[in-house]
Amino acid sequence: MKTIAIFLIVYQVFILLYFLLLNITYTAITIYAFLFIKRSSQATPGLSRLNDLVSLSNLRPISILVPAYNEELNIVNSLRGTLQLQYEEFEVIVINDGSTDDTMKELHQAFDLIQIDRPPKQVLETAHVHTILRSRSDPRLWVLDKDNGGKADALNAGLTYSSYPLFCAIDADSLLESDSLLRMGQQFLIDKELIAAGGAVRVLNGCTVKNSQVIEARAPKGILGNIQISEYLRGFMTGRVAFGEMESLLIISGAFGVFRKDMVMSISGFRKTVGEDMDLVLRLHRHCVENKIKYKVRYIPEPVCWTQVPGDLSSLLQQRNRWQRGLVDSLWHNRVMLFNPRYGKAGMIGMPYFFFVELLGPIIEFMGYFGFVLFFLFNLLNPTYAMLFFVLSIAWGMWLNAAAVLLDNYALHKYPRIRDSYKIAILGTLEYLGYRQLVTVERLIGTFQIWRSHWGVHKREVIVESVNAGGKP
Repeated sequence: MKTIAIFLIVYQVFILLYFLLLNITYTAITIYAFLFIKRSSQATPGLSRLNDLVSLSNLRPISILVPAYNEELNIVNSLRGTLQLQYEEFEVIVINDGSTDDTMKELHQAFDLIQIDRPPKQVLETAHVHTILRSRSDPRLWVLDKDNGGKADALNAGLTYSSYPLFCAIDADSLLESDSLLRMGQQFLIDKELIAAGGAVRVLNGCTVKNSQVIEARAPKGILGNIQISEYLRGFMTGRVAFGEMESLLIISGAFGVFRKDMVMSISGFRKTVGEDMDLVLRLHRHCVENKIKYKVRYIPEPVCWTQVPGDLSSLLQQRNRWQRGLVDSLWHNRVMLFNPRYGKAGMIGMPYFFFVELLGPIIEFMGYFGFVLFFLFNLLNPTYAMLFFVLSIAWGMWLNAAAVLLDNYALHKYPRIRDSYKIAILGTLEYLGYRQLVTVERLIGTFQIWRSHWGVHKREVIVESVNAGGKP
């Protein structure tokens, strides 16, 4: 009995210390990120000033790569928004990755596509490209129709046919703000060591859209969407800002990132994995360090991409399972970086964080929740432990979610209606009352399913355009 009592004490102390250190880390990151974004937003030029600055400069042209698989619902609206971006020279390459729906039919009807010869400009091994098409209504738009090979394969096909020294990877259901490429291009112009940069990814669900542009950020109706907004704000506004400034940013979202093509080609493009976005950034870190190349990987909060998030629980859990599998695979493939001072802060700060917090986190959290329930059922639950567990694992997390939302809106003012911010902040706190536990279990399952290459089905919703001058849907 004494041995069991000691085990229970050690178990409880371990779980409490983990949640304590986790929330202290999140709190420090939140405060640091808020102070940085506040300074950054005050120093960032407005759109008119930005146009004046870049009009005098030689911005490098950009190839925008849009992998698409069964995106018939929204791809036309998304591309129309992309073609309206304010940038001097860019091309849009849609890679139809063996869609089985009417994606190609929608593209043909909307953009008057014609078949054309275009030899590849680089060589990367990809699934077979059947047809290369170009829009007669807007010659900047190209479409590659190919066999299905997955997102990484589709991006490599786009790279193979791209023309420009920078490329931007976005999702087929995303809407970029009109000045997003200008803000990204400016960073690559003024910083010659910058090889990769990620922009802010925000939740499109619930927003008011007109002419394929988000004209008003709004909170979605359902609880699920609002919880995901708080998650995205905590992840992008706080986590990526902090790690970017600490020179240890290891992931740029596949929904919106800009890269130097020569660097990506030097590592043979994207590796086939369900976590191709994180894996690419990790391999770029390794390549530059091992070849003694001065480089920077940054997160830039001002350029914004609006993207749909899952509206149903099944799609959400499949997404989080895939994210976890991609994380495990990427960390394993690049494990040489972990605690390796050769790779600088990426190896000594970024890798340990993702290993202990993101990879092991679901295992330890599950141990905490499971132990709590088990102790309760067998009448072993210490009241002090119960109170500390609630504060450290739930109450503190709820406060962090609300703080991330309110601080983001205070610094960047993306939600003009204050009641939307309060709605997101309040509903976002519900993450810790059932939602997080479900996601933790799914991530735990994903941790031990690294062998699965299944992408999962993300049920899309049609992007509804505003129909009147007042901007009300």
